[in-house]
Amino acid sequence: MSLIRLQNVSHTYEKRPVLREASLRIAAGERVGLVGRNGSGKTTLIRLILGQETPTEGRLDLNDGLRVGYFSQFSELHGPSSLQSILVALFDDIRLIEEDLEKLNVSLGGELPAEEMERLLERQAELIEEMERRGGWDYPRHIDTVCSKLGFDAARRLMPIDQLSGGWRNRASLARILLEAPDVLLLDEPTNYLDVEGLAWLETWLLSFRGGILLVSHDRRFLDQIATRIVEIENYHLQDYPGNYENYVRTKPFRMKNLARQFDHEEEMLALEAESAAERQELRRDPSDATRRKLADIKKRRPPRPVETIVTRIYSGLRAPDRCCRVEGLAKGYGGRVLFSDVSLELYAGERLGIVGPNGSGKSTLMRILTGSEKPDAGKVVWEGGTQFADFNAVYEALDPADTVTHAVNVTGMGFHAPRKHVNHFLGLLQFSEMDMAQRIGTLSGGQKARVALAQCLLSGAPVLLLDEPTNHLDLPSTQVMEQALIHFPGSVVVVSHDRFFLDKVCTRLLVLTRAGEHFHHNGNWTMWQSTQGEAG
Repeated sequence: MSLIRLQNVSHTYEKRPVLREASLRIAAGERVGLVGRNGSGKTTLIRLILGQETPTEGRLDLNDGLRVGYFSQFSELHGPSSLQSILVALFDDIRLIEEDLEKLNVSLGGELPAEEMERLLERQAELIEEMERRGGWDYPRHIDTVCSKLGFDAARRLMPIDQLSGGWRNRASLARILLEAPDVLLLDEPTNYLDVEGLAWLETWLLSFRGGILLVSHDRRFLDQIATRIVEIENYHLQDYPGNYENYVRTKPFRMKNLARQFDHEEEMLALEAESAAERQELRRDPSDATRRKLADIKKRRPPRPVETIVTRIYSGLRAPDRCCRVEGLAKGYGGRVLFSDVSLELYAGERLGIVGPNGSGKSTLMRILTGSEKPDAGKVVWEGGTQFADFNAVYEALDPADTVTHAVNVTGMGFHAPRKHVNHFLGLLQFSEMDMAQRIGTLSGGQKARVALAQCLLSGAPVLLLDEPTNHLDLPSTQVMEQALIHFPGSVVVVSHDRFFLDKVCTRLLVLTRAGEHFHHNGNWTMWQSTQGEAG
Protein backbone atom coordinates (compact mmCIF):
# COMPACT_ATOMS: atom_id res chain seq x y z
CA MET A 1 0.00 0.00 0.00
CA SER A 2 1.25 3.49 -0.87
CA LEU A 3 2.34 5.68 2.03
CA ILE A 4 2.36 8.90 -0.02
CA ARG A 5 0.15 9.66 -3.02
CA LEU A 6 0.33 12.63 -5.40
CA GLN A 7 -2.42 12.84 -8.02
CA ASN A 8 -2.24 15.46 -10.81
CA VAL A 9 -0.47 17.95 -8.55
CA SER A 10 0.42 21.33 -10.05
CA HIS A 11 2.22 24.13 -8.27
CA THR A 12 3.22 27.68 -9.19
CA TYR A 13 5.31 30.43 -7.62
CA GLU A 14 4.16 33.95 -8.50
CA LYS A 15 2.45 32.60 -11.65
CA ARG A 16 5.62 30.70 -12.64
CA PRO A 17 4.99 26.95 -13.07
CA VAL A 18 7.12 24.55 -11.02
CA LEU A 19 5.12 21.32 -11.30
CA ARG A 20 2.35 20.34 -13.71
CA GLU A 21 0.01 17.36 -13.29
CA ALA A 22 2.58 15.47 -11.24
CA SER A 23 1.57 12.01 -10.02
CA LEU A 24 3.69 9.87 -7.70
CA ARG A 25 3.22 7.02 -5.24
CA ILE A 26 5.76 5.86 -2.67
CA ALA A 27 5.22 2.53 -0.90
CA ALA A 28 7.03 0.90 2.01
CA GLY A 29 10.29 -0.65 0.81
CA GLU A 30 10.58 1.66 -2.20
CA ARG A 31 13.66 3.86 -2.54
CA VAL A 32 12.91 6.59 -5.06
CA GLY A 33 15.81 8.66 -6.42
CA LEU A 34 14.61 12.17 -7.36
CA VAL A 35 16.74 13.86 -10.02
CA GLY A 36 16.48 17.04 -12.08
CA ARG A 37 18.27 20.28 -12.83
CA ASN A 38 18.86 22.96 -10.20
CA GLY A 39 15.60 24.89 -9.90
CA SER A 40 13.50 22.13 -11.50
CA GLY A 41 11.33 21.67 -8.40
CA LYS A 42 12.95 18.91 -6.32
CA THR A 43 12.88 20.94 -3.09
CA THR A 44 9.36 22.15 -3.89
CA LEU A 45 8.15 18.54 -4.17
CA ILE A 46 9.66 17.75 -0.77
CA ARG A 47 8.08 20.86 0.77
CA LEU A 48 4.69 19.80 -0.60
CA ILE A 49 5.00 16.37 1.03
CA LEU A 50 6.05 18.00 4.30
CA GLY A 51 3.00 20.27 4.20
CA GLN A 52 5.14 23.40 4.03
CA GLU A 53 3.52 24.21 0.66
CA THR A 54 -0.01 23.60 -0.62
CA PRO A 55 -0.57 22.35 -4.18
CA THR A 56 -2.08 24.91 -6.53
CA GLU A 57 -4.07 22.08 -8.09
CA GLY A 58 -4.44 18.35 -7.57
CA ARG A 59 -4.40 16.17 -4.50
CA LEU A 60 -1.68 15.00 -2.10
CA ASP A 61 -2.47 12.35 0.53
CA LEU A 62 -0.38 10.81 3.32
CA ASN A 63 -1.46 7.81 5.39
CA ASP A 64 -3.01 8.71 8.73
CA GLY A 65 -0.38 8.98 11.45
CA LEU A 66 2.48 8.70 8.94
CA ARG A 67 5.79 9.69 10.53
CA VAL A 68 7.97 11.57 8.05
CA GLY A 69 11.67 12.26 8.62
CA TYR A 70 13.31 15.04 6.61
CA PHE A 71 17.03 15.64 6.13
CA SER A 72 18.00 18.92 4.49
CA GLN A 73 21.47 19.58 3.07
CA PHE A 74 21.30 22.80 5.10
CA SER A 75 21.15 21.67 8.74
CA GLU A 76 18.33 22.99 10.89
CA LEU A 77 20.01 21.89 14.14
CA HIS A 78 21.25 24.67 16.42
CA GLY A 79 21.51 25.55 20.09
CA PRO A 80 23.68 24.70 23.12
CA SER A 81 22.70 21.02 23.33
CA SER A 82 25.21 18.37 22.30
CA LEU A 83 24.55 15.70 19.68
CA GLN A 84 24.75 13.03 22.38
CA SER A 85 22.01 14.67 24.46
CA ILE A 86 19.81 15.22 21.39
CA LEU A 87 20.09 11.57 20.37
CA VAL A 88 19.55 10.22 23.88
CA ALA A 89 16.41 12.40 24.14
CA LEU A 90 14.94 10.49 21.18
CA PHE A 91 14.66 7.49 23.48
CA ASP A 92 13.02 9.25 26.45
CA ASP A 93 10.10 6.80 26.36
CA ILE A 94 12.54 3.88 26.53
CA ARG A 95 14.41 5.52 29.38
CA LEU A 96 11.13 5.93 31.32
CA ILE A 97 10.57 2.20 30.98
CA GLU A 98 14.14 1.62 32.20
CA GLU A 99 13.48 3.84 35.23
CA ASP A 100 10.28 1.95 36.00
CA LEU A 101 12.16 -1.35 35.78
CA GLU A 102 14.86 -0.07 38.12
CA LYS A 103 12.23 0.99 40.68
CA LEU A 104 10.52 -2.39 40.37
CA ASN A 105 13.82 -4.19 40.91
CA VAL A 106 14.38 -2.22 44.09
CA SER A 107 10.85 -2.99 45.33
CA LEU A 108 11.17 -6.67 44.45
CA GLY A 109 14.32 -6.88 46.53
CA GLY A 110 12.42 -6.17 49.73
CA GLU A 111 9.93 -8.04 51.92
CA LEU A 112 6.51 -7.99 50.20
CA PRO A 113 3.19 -9.77 50.63
CA ALA A 114 2.68 -12.55 48.09
CA GLU A 115 -0.16 -10.70 46.36
CA GLU A 116 1.93 -7.52 45.94
CA MET A 117 4.94 -9.55 44.80
CA GLU A 118 2.82 -11.23 42.09
CA ARG A 119 1.45 -7.85 40.91
CA LEU A 120 4.95 -6.36 40.65
CA LEU A 121 6.28 -9.42 38.80
CA GLU A 122 3.43 -9.14 36.29
CA ARG A 123 4.22 -5.46 35.80
CA GLN A 124 7.91 -6.28 35.37
CA ALA A 125 7.08 -8.88 32.72
CA GLU A 126 4.93 -6.31 30.86
CA LEU A 127 7.73 -3.73 30.86
CA ILE A 128 10.33 -6.27 29.74
CA GLU A 129 8.03 -7.37 26.92
CA GLU A 130 7.58 -3.73 25.89
CA MET A 131 11.35 -3.22 25.88
CA GLU A 132 11.76 -6.32 23.72
CA ARG A 133 9.06 -5.15 21.30
CA ARG A 134 10.72 -1.74 20.87
CA GLY A 135 14.28 -3.09 20.81
CA GLY A 136 14.93 -0.78 23.74
CA TRP A 137 17.85 -2.68 25.23
CA ASP A 138 20.07 -1.74 22.31
CA TYR A 139 19.47 2.00 21.97
CA PRO A 140 22.89 3.04 23.41
CA ARG A 141 24.54 0.74 20.86
CA HIS A 142 22.44 2.21 18.05
CA ILE A 143 23.48 5.74 19.06
CA ASP A 144 27.13 4.74 19.20
CA THR A 145 26.98 2.99 15.81
CA VAL A 146 25.34 5.91 14.01
CA CYS A 147 27.74 8.44 15.56
CA SER A 148 30.82 6.33 14.84
CA LYS A 149 29.89 5.59 11.24
CA LEU A 150 29.15 9.27 10.57
CA GLY A 151 32.60 10.18 11.93
CA PHE A 152 31.73 11.63 15.36
CA ASP A 153 34.45 11.00 17.93
CA ALA A 154 33.79 11.33 21.67
CA ALA A 155 34.73 15.02 21.72
CA ARG A 156 32.44 16.07 18.86
CA ARG A 157 29.49 14.14 20.30
CA LEU A 158 29.67 16.28 23.44
CA MET A 159 30.28 19.66 21.76
CA PRO A 160 27.37 22.15 21.64
CA ILE A 161 25.72 22.01 18.21
CA ASP A 162 26.41 25.74 17.78
CA GLN A 163 30.16 25.05 17.94
CA LEU A 164 30.08 22.50 15.10
CA SER A 165 30.88 23.50 11.52
CA GLY A 166 28.16 23.43 8.88
CA GLY A 167 29.33 20.04 7.60
CA TRP A 168 29.29 18.47 11.06
CA ARG A 169 25.84 19.96 11.77
CA ASN A 170 24.63 18.28 8.59
CA ARG A 171 25.92 14.96 9.85
CA ALA A 172 24.33 15.56 13.25
CA SER A 173 20.97 16.15 11.53
CA LEU A 174 21.42 12.93 9.57
CA ALA A 175 22.21 10.99 12.75
CA ARG A 176 19.03 12.28 14.39
CA ILE A 177 16.84 11.44 11.38
CA LEU A 178 18.21 7.89 11.10
CA LEU A 179 17.65 7.15 14.79
CA GLU A 180 14.11 8.55 14.71
CA ALA A 181 13.31 5.67 12.28
CA PRO A 182 10.24 7.31 10.68
CA ASP A 183 7.88 5.59 8.23
CA VAL A 184 9.16 7.68 5.32
CA LEU A 185 12.56 9.31 4.82
CA LEU A 186 12.94 12.45 2.70
CA LEU A 187 16.67 12.91 2.12
CA ASP A 188 18.10 15.99 0.37
CA GLU A 189 21.77 15.42 -0.55
CA PRO A 190 22.59 13.16 2.45
CA THR A 191 26.03 12.20 1.09
CA ASN A 192 27.52 15.71 1.18
CA TYR A 193 30.42 15.84 3.67
CA LEU A 194 30.48 12.05 4.18
CA ASP A 195 33.68 10.10 3.60
CA VAL A 196 33.78 6.75 1.80
CA GLU A 197 33.39 4.73 4.99
CA GLY A 198 30.39 6.80 6.06
CA LEU A 199 28.87 6.47 2.59
CA ALA A 200 29.23 2.70 2.59
CA TRP A 201 27.60 2.43 6.04
CA LEU A 202 24.73 4.77 5.05
CA GLU A 203 24.10 2.70 1.93
CA THR A 204 23.87 -0.47 4.04
CA TRP A 205 21.56 1.22 6.55
CA LEU A 206 19.20 2.54 3.86
CA LEU A 207 19.10 -0.83 2.09
CA SER A 208 17.85 -2.38 5.35
CA PHE A 209 15.28 0.39 6.00
CA ARG A 210 11.76 -0.99 5.64
CA GLY A 211 9.91 2.28 5.09
CA GLY A 212 9.70 4.45 2.00
CA ILE A 213 12.53 6.71 0.86
CA LEU A 214 12.53 9.77 -1.42
CA LEU A 215 16.16 10.66 -2.10
CA VAL A 216 17.64 13.73 -3.80
CA SER A 217 21.31 13.20 -4.61
CA HIS A 218 23.92 14.18 -7.20
CA ASP A 219 26.00 11.12 -6.21
CA ARG A 220 25.34 8.70 -9.08
CA ARG A 221 27.11 5.78 -7.44
CA PHE A 222 24.95 6.28 -4.35
CA LEU A 223 21.78 6.36 -6.50
CA ASP A 224 23.03 3.26 -8.29
CA GLN A 225 23.39 1.38 -5.01
CA ILE A 226 20.19 2.60 -3.31
CA ALA A 227 17.42 3.48 -5.75
CA THR A 228 14.72 1.04 -6.82
CA ARG A 229 13.20 3.75 -9.03
CA ILE A 230 14.40 7.03 -10.53
CA VAL A 231 11.90 9.88 -10.85
CA GLU A 232 13.06 12.84 -12.92
CA ILE A 233 11.50 16.30 -12.85
CA GLU A 234 11.63 17.35 -16.48
CA ASN A 235 9.74 20.25 -18.05
CA TYR A 236 7.58 20.54 -14.88
CA HIS A 237 6.47 16.89 -15.12
CA LEU A 238 7.55 13.71 -13.32
CA GLN A 239 9.07 10.96 -15.47
CA ASP A 240 9.30 7.56 -13.78
CA TYR A 241 12.06 5.02 -14.59
CA PRO A 242 12.16 1.60 -12.87
CA GLY A 243 15.49 0.40 -11.51
CA ASN A 244 18.63 2.22 -10.38
CA TYR A 245 20.57 5.11 -11.88
CA GLU A 246 22.45 3.01 -14.41
CA ASN A 247 19.16 1.64 -15.74
CA TYR A 248 17.82 5.21 -15.97
CA VAL A 249 20.88 6.24 -18.02
CA ARG A 250 20.32 3.36 -20.41
CA THR A 251 16.53 3.73 -20.63
CA LYS A 252 16.04 7.48 -20.99
CA PRO A 253 17.55 7.87 -24.51
CA PHE A 254 14.90 5.51 -25.90
CA ARG A 255 12.15 7.70 -24.45
CA MET A 256 13.86 10.88 -25.58
CA LYS A 257 13.90 9.71 -29.21
CA ASN A 258 10.11 9.89 -29.20
CA LEU A 259 9.94 13.38 -27.67
CA ALA A 260 10.76 16.88 -28.86
CA ARG A 261 14.17 17.76 -27.39
CA GLN A 262 14.04 20.86 -25.20
CA PHE A 263 17.76 20.70 -24.43
CA ASP A 264 20.03 20.09 -27.41
CA HIS A 265 22.79 18.15 -25.62
CA GLU A 266 20.87 16.07 -23.07
CA GLU A 267 20.81 12.83 -25.07
CA GLU A 268 24.46 13.31 -25.88
CA MET A 269 25.41 13.65 -22.19
CA LEU A 270 23.41 10.52 -21.36
CA ALA A 271 25.23 8.63 -24.11
CA LEU A 272 28.56 9.66 -22.56
CA GLU A 273 27.25 8.57 -19.16
CA ALA A 274 26.19 5.17 -20.53
CA GLU A 275 29.60 4.83 -22.20
CA SER A 276 31.26 5.49 -18.85
CA ALA A 277 29.05 2.90 -17.14
CA ALA A 278 30.10 0.31 -19.74
CA GLU A 279 33.77 1.18 -19.16
CA ARG A 280 33.32 0.70 -15.40
CA GLN A 281 31.89 -2.76 -15.96
CA GLU A 282 34.80 -3.65 -18.24
CA LEU A 283 37.33 -2.45 -15.65
CA ARG A 284 35.59 -4.40 -12.90
CA ARG A 285 35.97 -7.56 -14.96
CA ASP A 286 39.60 -6.86 -15.86
CA PRO A 287 41.36 -3.83 -14.28
CA SER A 288 44.62 -4.41 -16.16
CA ASP A 289 46.65 -1.81 -18.08
CA ALA A 290 45.76 -3.67 -21.29
CA THR A 291 42.06 -3.02 -20.66
CA ARG A 292 42.76 0.66 -20.03
CA ARG A 293 44.67 0.95 -23.30
CA LYS A 294 41.91 -0.83 -25.21
CA LEU A 295 39.23 1.52 -23.82
CA ALA A 296 41.38 4.59 -24.56
CA ASP A 297 41.92 3.37 -28.14
CA ILE A 298 38.16 2.91 -28.64
CA LYS A 299 37.59 6.49 -27.48
CA LYS A 300 40.19 7.84 -29.90
CA ARG A 301 38.56 6.09 -32.86
CA ARG A 302 35.07 7.37 -31.98
CA PRO A 303 34.17 10.65 -33.73
CA PRO A 304 33.97 13.55 -31.24
CA ARG A 305 30.49 14.48 -30.08
CA PRO A 306 29.31 18.11 -30.32
CA VAL A 307 29.76 18.71 -26.58
CA GLU A 308 33.37 17.54 -26.85
CA THR A 309 33.90 19.82 -29.84
CA ILE A 310 32.63 22.84 -27.87
CA VAL A 311 34.95 22.03 -24.95
CA THR A 312 38.06 21.39 -27.06
CA ARG A 313 37.41 24.56 -29.06
CA ILE A 314 37.34 26.57 -25.82
CA TYR A 315 40.66 25.02 -24.71
CA SER A 316 42.43 25.21 -28.07
CA GLY A 317 44.50 28.23 -27.00
CA LEU A 318 45.42 27.03 -23.50
CA ARG A 319 49.07 26.06 -23.01
CA ALA A 320 50.36 24.32 -19.90
CA PRO A 321 53.98 23.55 -18.91
CA ASP A 322 54.95 19.87 -19.00
CA ARG A 323 55.53 19.96 -15.24
CA CYS A 324 53.23 22.32 -13.38
CA CYS A 325 53.97 21.63 -9.72
CA ARG A 326 56.44 19.84 -7.48
CA VAL A 327 55.57 18.78 -3.91
CA GLU A 328 58.41 17.72 -1.64
CA GLY A 329 58.09 16.07 1.78
CA LEU A 330 54.89 17.76 2.95
CA ALA A 331 53.85 17.10 6.54
CA LYS A 332 51.01 18.47 8.63
CA GLY A 333 49.46 17.73 12.00
CA TYR A 334 47.14 19.26 14.58
CA GLY A 335 47.14 18.88 18.34
CA GLY A 336 49.82 16.23 18.33
CA ARG A 337 48.08 14.15 15.65
CA VAL A 338 49.85 13.65 12.32
CA LEU A 339 47.52 14.04 9.33
CA PHE A 340 50.17 13.14 6.76
CA SER A 341 53.93 13.20 6.41
CA ASP A 342 56.55 13.04 3.65
CA VAL A 343 54.01 13.56 0.84
CA SER A 344 55.88 14.06 -2.43
CA LEU A 345 54.51 14.20 -5.95
CA GLU A 346 54.74 15.99 -9.28
CA LEU A 347 51.91 17.29 -11.44
CA TYR A 348 52.24 17.10 -15.21
CA ALA A 349 50.07 18.48 -17.99
CA GLY A 350 47.16 16.18 -18.79
CA GLU A 351 47.16 14.53 -15.35
CA ARG A 352 44.08 14.52 -13.12
CA LEU A 353 44.95 13.67 -9.51
CA GLY A 354 42.20 12.62 -7.11
CA ILE A 355 42.88 12.98 -3.37
CA VAL A 356 40.80 10.42 -1.45
CA GLY A 357 40.56 9.14 2.09
CA PRO A 358 38.25 9.16 5.13
CA ASN A 359 37.11 12.36 6.82
CA GLY A 360 39.83 13.77 9.03
CA SER A 361 42.69 12.32 6.97
CA GLY A 362 43.77 15.77 5.74
CA LYS A 363 42.40 16.01 2.17
CA SER A 364 41.14 19.61 2.41
CA THR A 365 44.16 20.57 4.50
CA LEU A 366 46.46 19.34 1.74
CA MET A 367 44.46 21.37 -0.80
CA ARG A 368 44.83 24.51 1.36
CA ILE A 369 48.58 23.91 1.52
CA LEU A 370 48.69 23.67 -2.28
CA THR A 371 46.90 27.04 -2.55
CA GLY A 372 49.20 28.61 0.03
CA SER A 373 46.34 29.50 2.40
CA GLU A 374 47.83 27.14 5.02
CA LYS A 375 51.44 26.42 5.90
CA PRO A 376 52.86 22.89 6.18
CA ASP A 377 54.81 21.72 9.21
CA ALA A 378 57.50 20.50 6.84
CA GLY A 379 58.19 20.31 3.12
CA LYS A 380 57.36 22.69 0.31
CA VAL A 381 55.18 23.27 -2.73
CA VAL A 382 56.90 24.62 -5.85
CA TRP A 383 54.81 25.98 -8.71
CA GLU A 384 57.11 25.58 -11.70
CA GLY A 385 57.92 28.89 -13.41
CA GLY A 386 55.21 30.66 -11.42
CA THR A 387 52.46 28.42 -12.81
CA GLN A 388 49.03 29.85 -12.00
CA PHE A 389 46.13 27.87 -10.58
CA ALA A 390 42.38 28.39 -10.20
CA ASP A 391 40.94 27.41 -6.79
CA PHE A 392 37.21 26.58 -6.99
CA ASN A 393 36.48 27.46 -3.35
CA ALA A 394 38.23 30.83 -3.62
CA VAL A 395 36.43 31.64 -6.88
CA TYR A 396 33.07 30.77 -5.32
CA GLU A 397 33.73 32.97 -2.29
CA ALA A 398 34.79 35.87 -4.52
CA LEU A 399 31.60 35.95 -6.63
CA ASP A 400 30.21 39.49 -6.89
CA PRO A 401 26.46 39.44 -6.05
CA ALA A 402 25.92 42.59 -8.14
CA ASP A 403 27.51 41.13 -11.29
CA THR A 404 25.55 39.28 -13.97
CA VAL A 405 26.30 35.69 -14.97
CA THR A 406 27.34 36.50 -18.53
CA HIS A 407 29.58 39.44 -17.55
CA ALA A 408 31.27 37.51 -14.71
CA VAL A 409 32.19 34.67 -17.07
CA ASN A 410 33.01 36.71 -20.18
CA VAL A 411 35.61 38.85 -18.37
CA THR A 412 37.35 35.74 -16.97
CA GLY A 413 40.60 34.54 -18.55
CA MET A 414 39.81 32.66 -21.75
CA GLY A 415 36.23 33.92 -21.57
CA PHE A 416 37.52 37.44 -22.28
CA HIS A 417 39.43 36.41 -25.43
CA ALA A 418 37.10 33.72 -26.79
CA PRO A 419 34.21 34.70 -29.08
CA ARG A 420 31.09 35.53 -27.06
CA LYS A 421 29.21 32.86 -29.04
CA HIS A 422 31.61 30.12 -27.87
CA VAL A 423 31.37 31.23 -24.24
CA ASN A 424 27.57 31.31 -24.39
CA HIS A 425 27.56 27.80 -25.93
CA PHE A 426 29.65 26.69 -22.96
CA LEU A 427 27.27 28.35 -20.49
CA GLY A 428 24.39 26.68 -22.32
CA LEU A 429 25.99 23.31 -21.64
CA LEU A 430 26.01 24.27 -17.94
CA GLN A 431 22.22 24.75 -18.16
CA PHE A 432 22.23 28.58 -18.25
CA SER A 433 19.44 29.93 -20.47
CA GLU A 434 19.65 33.39 -22.03
CA MET A 435 17.43 34.67 -19.22
CA ASP A 436 19.72 33.06 -16.61
CA MET A 437 22.80 34.71 -18.14
CA ALA A 438 21.27 38.15 -17.59
CA GLN A 439 20.53 37.48 -13.89
CA ARG A 440 22.54 39.03 -11.08
CA ILE A 441 24.58 36.48 -9.14
CA GLY A 442 23.06 37.57 -5.82
CA THR A 443 19.64 36.31 -6.97
CA LEU A 444 20.86 32.80 -7.86
CA SER A 445 20.43 29.59 -5.88
CA GLY A 446 23.44 27.90 -4.27
CA GLY A 447 23.64 25.39 -7.13
CA GLN A 448 23.49 28.12 -9.77
CA LYS A 449 26.26 30.09 -8.03
CA ALA A 450 28.37 26.93 -7.96
CA ARG A 451 27.89 26.64 -11.72
CA VAL A 452 29.04 30.24 -12.24
CA ALA A 453 32.17 29.59 -10.14
CA LEU A 454 32.76 26.37 -12.06
CA ALA A 455 32.50 28.17 -15.40
CA GLN A 456 34.97 30.81 -14.19
CA CYS A 457 37.43 28.11 -13.10
CA LEU A 458 37.13 26.12 -16.33
CA LEU A 459 37.57 29.29 -18.43
CA SER A 460 40.16 30.94 -16.17
CA GLY A 461 43.10 30.16 -18.45
CA ALA A 462 45.05 28.81 -15.47
CA PRO A 463 46.94 25.61 -16.38
CA VAL A 464 46.07 24.02 -13.00
CA LEU A 465 42.60 23.59 -11.47
CA LEU A 466 42.18 22.86 -7.74
CA LEU A 467 38.69 21.53 -6.99
CA ASP A 468 37.60 20.62 -3.44
CA GLU A 469 34.27 18.73 -3.58
CA PRO A 470 33.17 20.45 -6.81
CA THR A 471 30.10 18.23 -7.29
CA ASN A 472 28.45 19.38 -4.05
CA HIS A 473 25.32 21.41 -4.90
CA LEU A 474 25.69 20.74 -8.67
CA ASP A 475 22.89 19.00 -10.54
CA LEU A 476 23.72 15.93 -12.62
CA PRO A 477 23.79 17.61 -16.06
CA SER A 478 26.22 20.27 -14.79
CA THR A 479 28.42 17.58 -13.23
CA GLN A 480 28.46 15.69 -16.53
CA VAL A 481 29.55 18.82 -18.44
CA MET A 482 32.27 19.50 -15.85
CA GLU A 483 33.52 15.94 -16.28
CA GLN A 484 33.81 16.36 -20.04
CA ALA A 485 35.60 19.71 -19.60
CA LEU A 486 38.09 18.19 -17.14
CA ILE A 487 38.70 15.15 -19.35
CA HIS A 488 39.68 17.46 -22.23
CA PHE A 489 41.49 20.05 -20.06
CA PRO A 490 45.10 20.25 -21.32
CA GLY A 491 46.57 21.27 -17.96
CA SER A 492 46.63 19.58 -14.55
CA VAL A 493 43.67 18.95 -12.25
CA VAL A 494 43.72 18.18 -8.52
CA VAL A 495 40.36 17.18 -7.08
CA VAL A 496 39.01 16.12 -3.69
CA SER A 497 35.69 14.30 -4.04
CA HIS A 498 33.53 11.64 -2.39
CA ASP A 499 31.66 11.12 -5.69
CA ARG A 500 32.99 7.74 -6.82
CA PHE A 501 31.39 7.93 -10.27
CA PHE A 502 33.06 11.33 -10.80
CA LEU A 503 36.43 9.95 -9.65
CA ASP A 504 36.06 7.07 -12.09
CA LYS A 505 35.33 9.28 -15.07
CA VAL A 506 37.91 12.01 -14.40
CA CYS A 507 40.96 10.79 -12.46
CA THR A 508 44.08 9.32 -14.01
CA ARG A 509 45.69 8.65 -10.63
CA LEU A 510 44.94 8.85 -6.91
CA LEU A 511 46.67 9.99 -3.75
CA VAL A 512 45.14 7.95 -0.93
CA LEU A 513 45.34 9.31 2.64
CA THR A 514 44.55 7.20 5.70
CA ARG A 515 43.42 8.00 9.24
CA ALA A 516 46.72 6.59 10.49
CA GLY A 517 48.63 9.42 8.78
CA GLU A 518 49.89 7.18 5.98
CA HIS A 519 49.55 7.75 2.24
CA PHE A 520 50.16 5.95 -1.01
CA HIS A 521 49.84 6.58 -4.74
CA HIS A 522 47.76 4.61 -7.24
CA ASN A 523 47.83 4.90 -11.02
CA GLY A 524 44.24 4.68 -12.28
CA ASN A 525 40.76 5.65 -11.17
CA TRP A 526 38.52 4.68 -8.25
CA THR A 527 37.33 1.34 -9.63
CA MET A 528 40.89 0.26 -10.43
CA TRP A 529 42.06 1.17 -6.93
CA GLN A 530 39.14 -0.69 -5.34
CA SER A 531 40.03 -3.78 -7.39
CA THR A 532 43.38 -3.80 -5.57
CA GLN A 533 41.55 -3.73 -2.21
CA GLY A 534 39.76 -6.99 -2.94
CA GLU A 535 36.33 -5.40 -3.39
CA ALA A 536 34.18 -3.97 -6.18
CA GLY A 537 34.49 -0.28 -6.99
